[in-house]
Amino acid sequence: APHAPPMNLDAWFQNIWYGSAQPPWYLRALSPVYGALMRLRARLYARGWLQSVRVPVPVIVVGNITVGGTGKTPLTIWLVHKLSALGLRVAVISRGFGGSIGGGIRRVTPASSVAVVGDEPLLISRRTDCAVYVGRDRVAAARAAIADGAQVLIADDGLQHLRLARDAEVVMLDAQRRLGNGALLPSGPLREGATRLASVSAVVTTGTSTGAAGGDSIYKGALPMWLEGSLLQPVNAPGPTHALAEFAGQRVHAIAAIGNPGRFFRTLQASGIDLIKHPYPDHDPFKLAELQFGDGLPVIMTEKDAVKCQAFAPANCWCLPVAAQFSAADERKLLGRLFMDARLLDILACPLCKGPLQLVNDAAGKALVCRADRLAFPVRDGIPVMLEEEARQLEPTDPLLEK
Repeated sequence: APHAPPMNLDAWFQNIWYGSAQPPWYLRALSPVYGALMRLRARLYARGWLQSVRVPVPVIVVGNITVGGTGKTPLTIWLVHKLSALGLRVAVISRGFGGSIGGGIRRVTPASSVAVVGDEPLLISRRTDCAVYVGRDRVAAARAAIADGAQVLIADDGLQHLRLARDAEVVMLDAQRRLGNGALLPSGPLREGATRLASVSAVVTTGTSTGAAGGDSIYKGALPMWLEGSLLQPVNAPGPTHALAEFAGQRVHAIAAIGNPGRFFRTLQASGIDLIKHPYPDHDPFKLAELQFGDGLPVIMTEKDAVKCQAFAPANCWCLPVAAQFSAADERKLLGRLFMDARLLDILACPLCKGPLQLVNDAAGKALVCRADRLAFPVRDGIPVMLEEEARQLEPTDPLLEK
Protein backbone atom coordinates (compact mmCIF):
# COMPACT_ATOMS: atom_id res chain seq x y z
CA ALA A 1 0.00 0.00 0.00
CA PRO A 2 1.42 3.44 -0.89
CA HIS A 3 0.68 4.87 2.56
CA ALA A 4 1.82 1.91 4.66
CA PRO A 5 4.13 3.18 7.41
CA PRO A 6 7.75 1.97 7.44
CA MET A 7 9.35 0.44 10.50
CA ASN A 8 9.93 3.90 12.01
CA LEU A 9 6.38 5.06 12.72
CA ASP A 10 7.57 8.37 14.16
CA ALA A 11 9.41 9.29 10.96
CA TRP A 12 6.34 8.34 8.92
CA PHE A 13 4.13 10.72 10.88
CA GLN A 14 6.77 13.49 10.81
CA ASN A 15 6.93 13.29 7.02
CA ILE A 16 3.15 13.64 6.82
CA TRP A 17 2.84 16.40 9.38
CA TYR A 18 5.88 18.49 8.46
CA GLY A 19 7.06 17.08 5.12
CA SER A 20 5.57 16.60 1.68
CA ALA A 21 3.72 13.30 2.18
CA GLN A 22 -0.06 13.36 1.99
CA PRO A 23 -1.98 11.85 4.92
CA PRO A 24 -3.86 8.64 4.04
CA TRP A 25 -7.65 8.71 3.99
CA TYR A 26 -8.07 7.00 7.33
CA LEU A 27 -6.03 9.69 9.13
CA ARG A 28 -7.98 12.43 7.36
CA ALA A 29 -11.23 10.77 8.44
CA LEU A 30 -10.17 10.72 12.09
CA SER A 31 -9.14 14.39 12.34
CA PRO A 32 -12.73 15.79 12.39
CA VAL A 33 -13.61 13.25 15.09
CA TYR A 34 -10.63 14.34 17.17
CA GLY A 35 -11.52 18.01 16.67
CA ALA A 36 -15.14 17.46 17.74
CA LEU A 37 -14.02 15.64 20.89
CA MET A 38 -11.58 18.43 21.82
CA ARG A 39 -14.25 21.11 21.30
CA LEU A 40 -16.74 19.14 23.38
CA ARG A 41 -14.20 18.72 26.17
CA ALA A 42 -13.37 22.44 26.18
CA ARG A 43 -17.09 23.30 26.26
CA LEU A 44 -17.69 20.97 29.22
CA TYR A 45 -14.92 22.69 31.18
CA ALA A 46 -16.12 26.16 30.16
CA ARG A 47 -19.67 25.41 31.41
CA GLY A 48 -18.48 23.77 34.61
CA TRP A 49 -19.72 20.27 33.80
CA LEU A 50 -16.11 19.18 34.05
CA GLN A 51 -14.43 20.85 37.01
CA SER A 52 -11.24 22.89 36.74
CA VAL A 53 -9.38 23.12 40.04
CA ARG A 54 -7.91 26.47 41.02
CA VAL A 55 -5.00 26.32 43.45
CA PRO A 56 -4.16 29.27 45.75
CA VAL A 57 -1.00 30.37 43.91
CA PRO A 58 -0.46 31.65 40.34
CA VAL A 59 -0.07 28.95 37.68
CA ILE A 60 1.85 29.65 34.46
CA VAL A 61 1.46 27.03 31.72
CA VAL A 62 4.16 26.53 29.09
CA GLY A 63 2.86 24.38 26.25
CA ASN A 64 2.18 24.09 22.57
CA ILE A 65 -0.62 23.36 20.14
CA THR A 66 1.56 21.15 17.94
CA VAL A 67 3.14 17.75 18.44
CA GLY A 68 6.91 17.86 18.58
CA GLY A 69 9.71 19.85 20.14
CA THR A 70 9.28 23.60 20.31
CA GLY A 71 11.68 24.56 23.11
CA LYS A 72 9.38 24.27 26.13
CA THR A 73 12.09 22.98 28.46
CA PRO A 74 14.62 25.79 27.74
CA LEU A 75 11.86 28.38 28.21
CA THR A 76 10.75 26.76 31.47
CA ILE A 77 14.34 26.91 32.74
CA TRP A 78 14.60 30.56 31.65
CA LEU A 79 11.37 31.45 33.46
CA VAL A 80 12.48 29.71 36.65
CA HIS A 81 15.70 31.73 36.68
CA LYS A 82 13.95 35.04 35.98
CA LEU A 83 11.21 34.60 38.59
CA SER A 84 13.56 33.16 41.22
CA ALA A 85 15.85 36.17 40.79
CA LEU A 86 12.94 38.34 41.96
CA GLY A 87 12.73 36.38 45.20
CA LEU A 88 9.78 34.19 44.24
CA ARG A 89 9.73 30.54 45.30
CA VAL A 90 9.08 28.76 42.01
CA ALA A 91 8.18 25.10 41.45
CA VAL A 92 7.73 23.18 38.21
CA ILE A 93 5.10 20.47 37.75
CA SER A 94 5.31 17.95 34.93
CA ARG A 95 3.68 14.78 33.68
CA GLY A 96 7.09 13.10 33.64
CA PHE A 97 6.97 11.64 30.12
CA GLY A 98 9.52 8.89 29.60
CA GLY A 99 9.52 8.00 33.30
CA SER A 100 7.86 5.22 35.23
CA ILE A 101 6.38 7.17 38.13
CA GLY A 102 2.98 5.48 37.75
CA GLY A 103 0.54 6.73 40.37
CA GLY A 104 1.37 9.23 43.07
CA ILE A 105 3.57 12.32 43.09
CA ARG A 106 7.34 12.44 43.31
CA ARG A 107 9.63 15.38 43.97
CA VAL A 108 12.56 15.39 41.56
CA THR A 109 16.10 16.08 42.76
CA PRO A 110 19.32 16.24 40.74
CA ALA A 111 20.07 12.71 42.00
CA SER A 112 16.72 11.23 40.86
CA SER A 113 16.60 8.30 38.46
CA VAL A 114 15.83 9.41 34.92
CA ALA A 115 14.04 6.08 34.34
CA VAL A 116 11.59 6.99 37.10
CA VAL A 117 11.02 10.75 36.75
CA GLY A 118 11.71 11.33 33.02
CA ASP A 119 14.40 13.22 31.15
CA GLU A 120 12.90 16.73 31.03
CA PRO A 121 12.02 17.00 34.75
CA LEU A 122 15.50 15.76 35.71
CA LEU A 123 17.15 18.25 33.35
CA ILE A 124 15.07 21.12 34.77
CA SER A 125 15.98 20.09 38.32
CA ARG A 126 19.69 19.98 37.52
CA ARG A 127 19.73 23.26 35.62
CA THR A 128 17.67 25.30 38.08
CA ASP A 129 17.91 23.62 41.49
CA CYS A 130 14.23 24.48 41.94
CA ALA A 131 11.55 22.12 43.21
CA VAL A 132 10.18 19.88 40.43
CA TYR A 133 7.22 17.54 40.91
CA VAL A 134 6.10 14.80 38.54
CA GLY A 135 2.87 12.84 38.43
CA ARG A 136 -0.07 12.03 36.19
CA ASP A 137 -2.35 14.10 38.44
CA ARG A 138 -1.12 17.65 37.92
CA VAL A 139 -3.54 19.04 40.49
CA ALA A 140 -2.05 16.72 43.12
CA ALA A 141 1.44 17.74 41.97
CA ALA A 142 0.48 21.41 42.32
CA ARG A 143 -0.85 20.85 45.83
CA ALA A 144 2.33 19.01 46.84
CA ALA A 145 4.44 21.90 45.56
CA ILE A 146 2.33 24.46 47.45
CA ALA A 147 2.55 22.39 50.65
CA ASP A 148 6.34 22.63 50.32
CA GLY A 149 6.21 26.43 50.05
CA ALA A 150 5.92 27.21 46.34
CA GLN A 151 4.58 30.70 45.54
CA VAL A 152 4.42 30.29 41.73
CA LEU A 153 3.88 27.14 39.67
CA ILE A 154 5.11 26.57 36.12
CA ALA A 155 3.26 23.70 34.43
CA ASP A 156 5.57 22.21 31.81
CA ASP A 157 3.59 21.01 28.77
CA GLY A 158 0.20 21.45 30.42
CA LEU A 159 -1.74 23.51 27.87
CA GLN A 160 -4.36 20.83 27.18
CA HIS A 161 -4.60 19.72 30.83
CA LEU A 162 -7.70 21.83 31.54
CA ARG A 163 -8.37 20.25 34.93
CA LEU A 164 -5.69 22.51 36.42
CA ALA A 165 -6.88 26.12 36.19
CA ARG A 166 -4.22 28.56 35.10
CA ASP A 167 -3.54 32.29 35.30
CA ALA A 168 -1.21 32.66 32.31
CA GLU A 169 -0.39 30.57 29.23
CA VAL A 170 2.66 30.68 26.98
CA VAL A 171 2.46 28.76 23.70
CA MET A 172 5.60 27.74 21.82
CA LEU A 173 5.77 27.55 18.02
CA ASP A 174 8.64 26.33 15.86
CA ALA A 175 9.63 29.16 13.52
CA GLN A 176 10.56 26.79 10.70
CA ARG A 177 8.06 23.94 10.99
CA ARG A 178 5.28 26.36 11.98
CA LEU A 179 1.90 24.58 12.08
CA GLY A 180 3.01 21.83 9.70
CA ASN A 181 0.29 20.91 7.24
CA GLY A 182 -2.23 22.80 9.39
CA ALA A 183 -4.42 19.77 10.12
CA LEU A 184 -5.58 18.42 13.46
CA LEU A 185 -4.34 15.09 14.81
CA PRO A 186 -3.84 12.48 13.54
CA SER A 187 -3.57 13.71 9.92
CA GLY A 188 -1.70 16.81 11.10
CA PRO A 189 0.38 17.89 14.10
CA LEU A 190 -2.19 20.20 15.73
CA ARG A 191 -3.46 19.31 19.20
CA GLU A 192 -5.79 22.31 18.96
CA GLY A 193 -6.79 24.68 16.19
CA ALA A 194 -4.73 27.79 15.48
CA THR A 195 -7.54 29.97 16.88
CA ARG A 196 -6.36 28.87 20.35
CA LEU A 197 -3.40 31.24 20.00
CA ALA A 198 -5.68 34.27 20.37
CA SER A 199 -6.54 33.35 23.96
CA VAL A 200 -3.05 32.91 25.46
CA SER A 201 -0.82 35.39 27.31
CA ALA A 202 2.07 35.10 24.85
CA VAL A 203 3.19 33.18 21.78
CA VAL A 204 6.93 32.46 21.63
CA THR A 205 8.65 31.23 18.48
CA THR A 206 11.81 29.13 18.48
CA GLY A 207 14.23 28.08 15.79
CA THR A 208 15.54 31.49 14.76
CA SER A 209 19.31 31.88 14.93
CA THR A 210 19.15 35.39 16.38
CA GLY A 211 16.58 37.69 17.86
CA ALA A 212 16.53 39.73 14.66
CA ALA A 213 14.26 37.24 12.92
CA GLY A 214 10.75 38.08 13.95
CA GLY A 215 7.92 35.68 14.66
CA ASP A 216 5.19 37.96 13.34
CA SER A 217 5.16 36.06 10.04
CA ILE A 218 3.84 33.05 11.97
CA TYR A 219 1.57 34.80 14.43
CA LYS A 220 1.11 38.51 15.00
CA GLY A 221 2.82 39.62 18.19
CA ALA A 222 4.86 36.43 18.61
CA LEU A 223 8.10 36.87 20.55
CA PRO A 224 11.20 35.26 18.97
CA MET A 225 13.37 33.09 21.22
CA TRP A 226 16.60 31.45 20.17
CA LEU A 227 18.87 28.88 21.81
CA GLU A 228 22.53 29.60 22.47
CA GLY A 229 25.16 27.00 23.20
CA SER A 230 28.83 26.93 22.28
CA LEU A 231 30.54 24.61 24.80
CA LEU A 232 30.51 20.83 24.67
CA GLN A 233 30.59 18.95 27.97
CA PRO A 234 31.56 15.30 28.55
CA VAL A 235 28.49 13.15 29.16
CA ASN A 236 29.84 10.52 31.55
CA ALA A 237 31.49 12.73 34.18
CA PRO A 238 32.32 16.38 34.93
CA GLY A 239 35.39 17.39 32.99
CA PRO A 240 36.95 19.99 30.72
CA THR A 241 34.66 21.60 28.17
CA HIS A 242 35.49 22.06 24.52
CA ALA A 243 34.30 24.82 22.23
CA LEU A 244 31.85 23.57 19.62
CA ALA A 245 33.98 25.34 17.01
CA GLU A 246 36.87 22.95 17.78
CA PHE A 247 34.91 20.20 16.03
CA ALA A 248 34.51 22.19 12.81
CA GLY A 249 35.49 20.08 9.81
CA GLN A 250 35.38 16.86 11.82
CA ARG A 251 33.05 13.96 11.15
CA VAL A 252 30.93 13.09 14.19
CA HIS A 253 27.89 11.04 15.12
CA ALA A 254 24.97 13.26 16.16
CA ILE A 255 22.16 11.62 18.12
CA ALA A 256 18.93 13.25 19.23
CA ALA A 257 15.82 11.81 20.89
CA ILE A 258 13.90 15.07 21.04
CA GLY A 259 10.73 16.38 19.45
CA ASN A 260 12.59 18.08 16.60
CA PRO A 261 15.99 16.43 15.98
CA GLY A 262 16.47 18.47 12.81
CA ARG A 263 16.89 21.69 14.78
CA PHE A 264 19.73 20.16 16.82
CA PHE A 265 21.41 18.83 13.69
CA ARG A 266 21.21 22.25 12.02
CA THR A 267 22.86 23.83 15.06
CA LEU A 268 25.83 21.48 14.74
CA GLN A 269 26.05 21.90 10.96
CA ALA A 270 26.09 25.68 11.39
CA SER A 271 29.39 25.23 13.23
CA GLY A 272 30.88 23.42 10.24
CA ILE A 273 30.64 19.91 11.69
CA ASP A 274 30.24 16.96 9.30
CA LEU A 275 27.35 14.92 10.72
CA ILE A 276 26.29 11.31 10.65
CA LYS A 277 22.72 11.82 11.86
CA HIS A 278 20.91 9.45 14.22
CA PRO A 279 17.40 10.75 15.00
CA TYR A 280 15.30 8.88 17.56
CA PRO A 281 11.71 9.33 18.79
CA ASP A 282 11.23 11.84 21.60
CA HIS A 283 12.11 10.49 25.09
CA ASP A 284 13.66 7.35 23.58
CA PRO A 285 15.59 5.44 26.30
CA PHE A 286 19.13 4.89 25.06
CA LYS A 287 21.24 1.78 25.52
CA LEU A 288 25.02 1.57 25.43
CA ALA A 289 24.97 -0.18 22.05
CA GLU A 290 23.26 2.87 20.51
CA LEU A 291 26.24 5.04 21.44
CA GLN A 292 28.88 2.69 20.04
CA PHE A 293 29.56 2.88 16.32
CA GLY A 294 32.91 1.09 16.17
CA ASP A 295 34.75 3.88 14.39
CA GLY A 296 36.10 5.97 17.27
CA LEU A 297 34.41 9.15 16.05
CA PRO A 298 33.06 11.66 18.60
CA VAL A 299 29.37 11.38 19.53
CA ILE A 300 27.44 14.60 20.22
CA MET A 301 23.98 14.62 21.81
CA THR A 302 21.54 17.06 23.40
CA GLU A 303 21.69 17.81 27.12
CA LYS A 304 18.25 16.22 27.48
CA ASP A 305 19.61 12.96 26.05
CA ALA A 306 22.77 13.20 28.16
CA VAL A 307 20.81 12.83 31.42
CA LYS A 308 19.70 9.39 30.16
CA CYS A 309 23.19 8.31 29.07
CA GLN A 310 25.37 9.69 31.87
CA ALA A 311 25.68 6.35 33.70
CA PHE A 312 27.04 4.38 30.73
CA ALA A 313 28.25 6.81 28.04
CA PRO A 314 31.74 6.17 26.64
CA ALA A 315 34.40 8.85 26.95
CA ASN A 316 33.91 10.01 23.35
CA CYS A 317 30.34 11.23 24.07
CA TRP A 318 29.67 14.95 24.42
CA CYS A 319 26.55 17.04 25.00
CA LEU A 320 25.67 20.60 24.03
CA PRO A 321 23.83 22.55 26.76
CA VAL A 322 21.74 25.43 25.40
CA ALA A 323 20.03 28.40 27.00
CA ALA A 324 16.99 30.39 25.88
CA GLN A 325 17.63 33.97 24.80
CA PHE A 326 15.38 36.93 23.99
CA SER A 327 16.06 40.46 22.88
CA ALA A 328 15.83 42.92 25.77
CA ALA A 329 12.58 44.35 24.40
CA ASP A 330 10.94 40.93 23.96
CA GLU A 331 12.06 39.82 27.41
CA ARG A 332 10.29 42.84 28.91
CA LYS A 333 7.16 42.12 26.87
CA LEU A 334 7.00 38.48 27.92
CA LEU A 335 7.64 39.09 31.62
CA GLY A 336 5.27 42.06 31.61
CA ARG A 337 2.42 39.95 30.21
CA LEU A 338 3.05 37.20 32.75
CA PHE A 339 3.18 39.61 35.67
CA MET A 340 -0.10 41.13 34.55
CA ASP A 341 -1.96 37.86 33.83
CA ALA A 342 -0.56 35.81 36.72
CA ARG A 343 -0.87 38.56 39.36
CA LEU A 344 2.76 38.06 40.33
CA LEU A 345 3.12 41.60 41.67
CA ASP A 346 0.70 40.67 44.44
CA ILE A 347 2.97 38.03 45.96
CA LEU A 348 6.40 39.65 45.83
CA ALA A 349 8.17 40.31 49.11
CA CYS A 350 10.79 42.88 50.04
CA PRO A 351 14.24 41.43 49.21
CA LEU A 352 15.69 43.03 52.36
CA CYS A 353 13.25 42.33 55.19
CA LYS A 354 11.08 39.71 53.37
CA GLY A 355 8.05 41.72 54.43
CA PRO A 356 4.97 42.52 52.34
CA LEU A 357 4.95 45.03 49.50
CA GLN A 358 2.16 47.36 48.43
CA LEU A 359 1.62 48.22 44.76
CA VAL A 360 1.06 51.98 44.48
CA ASN A 361 0.93 54.68 41.82
CA ASP A 362 2.85 57.93 42.05
CA ALA A 363 4.06 60.62 39.68
CA ALA A 364 6.94 58.43 38.50
CA GLY A 365 4.64 55.49 37.74
CA LYS A 366 3.98 52.26 39.58
CA ALA A 367 6.10 51.13 42.51
CA LEU A 368 6.20 48.39 45.12
CA VAL A 369 6.50 49.96 48.56
CA CYS A 370 7.98 48.31 51.64
CA ARG A 371 6.67 50.23 54.64
CA ALA A 372 9.05 48.53 57.07
CA ASP A 373 12.19 49.67 55.22
CA ARG A 374 10.57 52.78 53.65
CA LEU A 375 11.67 51.73 50.16
CA ALA A 376 9.91 52.10 46.81
CA PHE A 377 10.97 49.57 44.17
CA PRO A 378 10.19 50.76 40.62
CA VAL A 379 7.94 48.81 38.26
CA ARG A 380 9.09 49.36 34.68
CA ASP A 381 7.12 48.02 31.71
CA GLY A 382 5.12 45.96 34.18
CA ILE A 383 8.26 44.28 35.60
CA PRO A 384 9.47 45.02 39.15
CA VAL A 385 13.12 45.96 39.64
CA MET A 386 13.90 44.35 43.00
CA LEU A 387 17.35 45.85 43.54
CA GLU A 388 18.20 47.93 46.61
CA GLU A 389 20.32 50.32 44.55
CA GLU A 390 17.32 50.99 42.27
CA ALA A 391 14.88 51.56 45.14
CA ARG A 392 13.96 55.06 46.30
CA GLN A 393 14.35 55.78 50.01
CA LEU A 394 11.14 57.32 51.35
CA GLU A 395 10.88 59.95 54.04
CA PRO A 396 8.73 59.03 57.08
CA THR A 397 6.10 61.50 55.92
CA ASP A 398 6.06 60.35 52.27
CA PRO A 399 2.43 59.95 51.05
CA LEU A 400 3.32 56.60 49.46
CA LEU A 401 3.63 55.10 52.94
CA GLU A 402 0.00 56.00 53.62
CA LYS A 403 -1.46 54.43 50.46
